[in-house]
Amino acid sequence: MPQLGLLHGRAWASLLGQLLRPPRAVCMGAVHSHSQVSQTKVAEAVLMSPLKSHQEKSNFIIKTPKGTRDLSPQQMVVREKILDMVVSCFKRHGAKGLDTPAFELKEVLTEKYGEDSGLIYDLQDQGGELLSLRYDLTLWMQYPSSLTCLCEVPFARYLAMNKVKKMKRYHVGKVWRRESPTIVQGRYREFCQCDFDIAGQFDPMIPDAECLKIMCEILSGLQLGDFLVKVNDRRILDGMFAVCGVPESKFHAICSSIDKLDKMSWKDVRHEMVAKKGLAPEVADRIGDYVQCHGGVSLVEQMFQDPRLSQNKQALEGLGDLKLLFEYLTLLGIAEKISFDLSLARGLDYYTGVIYEAVLLPTPAQTEEEPLNVGSVAAGGRYDGLVGMFDPKGHKVPCVGLSIGVERIFSIVEQRMKEFFSFTFFALFYQTFGEKIRTTETQVFVASPQKNFLQERLKLIAELWDAGIKAELLYKNNPKLLTQLHYCENMGIPLVVIIGEQELKEGVVKLRSVASREEVSGGRQK
Repeated sequence: MPQLGLLHGRAWASLLGQLLRPPRAVCMGAVHSHSQVSQTKVAEAVLMSPLKSHQEKSNFIIKTPKGTRDLSPQQMVVREKILDMVVSCFKRHGAKGLDTPAFELKEVLTEKYGEDSGLIYDLQDQGGELLSLRYDLTLWMQYPSSLTCLCEVPFARYLAMNKVKKMKRYHVGKVWRRESPTIVQGRYREFCQCDFDIAGQFDPMIPDAECLKIMCEILSGLQLGDFLVKVNDRRILDGMFAVCGVPESKFHAICSSIDKLDKMSWKDVRHEMVAKKGLAPEVADRIGDYVQCHGGVSLVEQMFQDPRLSQNKQALEGLGDLKLLFEYLTLLGIAEKISFDLSLARGLDYYTGVIYEAVLLPTPAQTEEEPLNVGSVAAGGRYDGLVGMFDPKGHKVPCVGLSIGVERIFSIVEQRMKEFFSFTFFALFYQTFGEKIRTTETQVFVASPQKNFLQERLKLIAELWDAGIKAELLYKNNPKLLTQLHYCENMGIPLVVIIGEQELKEGVVKLRSVASREEVSGGRQK
């Protein structure tokens, strides 16, 4: 540790601030999530039934609402590191932050979500407006390939309302859905999502390629293991159904069956389409010839030569865009992570072009136990018609975006922490001190070995705070020095500033390294 020497006035505190490692910027998404907690509680209060009588309160069970959970300080450290990495990537690509209300007009949500509107949390009329908590169609833990951007409807509403024609934005926030939660799989009624979207009229496939690049950067940075991004196009899907002989009235139903191929065998999916949805067996077999195909740009070229698909205008348009997309992905250095997968069906009707989802690939050990993929952790696609649904004149603003499944990723990290606890592997997510996860960012602790030094400790810590240094002290008049040092060790605080009678007499303070126990003295009086 370098000698501080004798410094005048408060210069010692300023120098100490320079020596300490600059604090990392706080993830705005985490801040937004904190601010929305109050909104959540207001909504819960509105939905609460009348209070029970005094006698009934004696049986009251303290618990979180179904489908929600508290996050401990240790969990928040991991969560904020994940959010910080995701948002940093969004900002690196030039995105602006955007936030929208936690609730929207009920008609805005129910008209866009159709049959799933029954899963929306409605609020009681509080002022002449019928409102609902912000919702998305994220059924991605039940049907992993249905992960979608949580804020597409609020974002589309924002663009139409403000007549915005071009925007690159990110949004981190909570959403709510009223369905059966699966906590062990990271599926909740209240959850956080991270979105990135590009709105505007641009040359084909350039924004789409950047979205896929962002997805790969984030998943590589989080080091969750090998992953693959599946890519398809809704126009190719619709063209495939048409040339295979699927009645147009059954497109949606058959699409939902195809969507299950990541967790069901083709035999079971075929049985569902034929026995339960009334599809002719020969039509199902034709579909099977396509949906079991996956590969790179060579498969795109092969589909161009397909005698059936090559006769469908929609399919040819989709294949043309995919070919161009793969050219850009090669230039961006991520083509090897992308797979053209004809089984990717994405359940949302408002997707109009390219669709994609990222899945973690199982390890060799998992392959023996779980023959199907681990699950979707990110997804997105192109939705060129959604903004026009909100615009009174129907003006369209083409959009493409992606959503990062934070809850799914957080659950994976938590599970691996339990099974393979490795501080080296998780260094990207949190800082450790010994075997403790640091839940605070305190840099310096102000201590005294003697009694009746509270006033001096308060003066000293004020100098540190004024210099922008993160500092703490014990809220006791006369704490024992050993107690203070133990607190630093338990909390992982790296430095202790000590002041006592001798230091006060000499006009200095001692700076002690908690880890090495080395001490130096520095002046602080004029």
